[in-house]
Amino acid sequence: MTPASPDRPRSTEADGRGAVEIVEYTDPACPWAWGSEPAFRHLRALTAGRAHWRRVFGILFDDGDDPAPDPAAETAWYSRYIADIARHTRAPYAHRLRWVAATSRPASLAAKAAERQGAIAAERVLRRLRETTFVLGTPADTAERVLDALAGLDGVDVERLGTEMGEPSVVAAVRQDHAEARDPIPEAHAFRAPGPHGTGVKETDDGVRYALPTLVFSGPGGRVTAPGWRSMAEYTAALRTVAPGHLWQAALIGPEEALAEHRSLTGPDLSLLTGRTTPPPAAVQVETAGGPLWLHPDEAATHPVLAARQG
Repeated sequence: MTPASPDRPRSTEADGRGAVEIVEYTDPACPWAWGSEPAFRHLRALTAGRAHWRRVFGILFDDGDDPAPDPAAETAWYSRYIADIARHTRAPYAHRLRWVAATSRPASLAAKAAERQGAIAAERVLRRLRETTFVLGTPADTAERVLDALAGLDGVDVERLGTEMGEPSVVAAVRQDHAEARDPIPEAHAFRAPGPHGTGVKETDDGVRYALPTLVFSGPGGRVTAPGWRSMAEYTAALRTVAPGHLWQAALIGPEEALAEHRSLTGPDLSLLTGRTTPPPAAVQVETAGGPLWLHPDEAATHPVLAARQG
């Protein structure tokens, strides 16, 4: 992580959550972001009511990108790339990746539109869309595929979301996210560290963007950037730097509570959130090439991975 910068965050008093802000640069199709979800879930629990969390979609794959000359070869290479990342993250990955996402913009539009329905809906939508790539192997890279993947998702008005993801304000918000992700702060440019993410920015065809995912922590103590794959200890250290007056500690919860809250759990989710390795008896287990995924029965009832295996 970068040392604390003296820059101060924008005021977050309007939402009543104090002066700590966490900005998450991410993408629905990013395998590092998928692998970071357990830490981010734990971090959200740890900061609940004490920090304002803002998500920025970086658009890892864009509409204007040139198509691969050999789609089958690209898919085979990217499948190996996901498996290599899973060796670091221990995240599940699909037995077979059917294609590489042509674009992650439709999924980003849906995730952005879901924020209008509240935090729970936003989390469930983004999680389900990530699972189309990393569990099912069929990335939701068109509006039709997005809505098919979300059909029946509990707590989400999918018809409303389908309308709103095309509204000018949502399109503009995602366009702004795209631009913000390609204007990294100085600390991201300066970041150097050992490990799979040695730098804080990645080159693009027309410049650079944040390494995905990246968290930027801001508070009374300054600003800290945590790019790429980082440990929970590093995230906690960042919080203690920007807000040293707080006790940043989250209690573990039981497996049943974790499944009820999050609806979908990986092995790392279960370990980090509950301190245990055994899922609750009611969980519906889905086997992947990277280990099991456990679904709440209500989630399993409409999840496309089970529909595909029954079809």
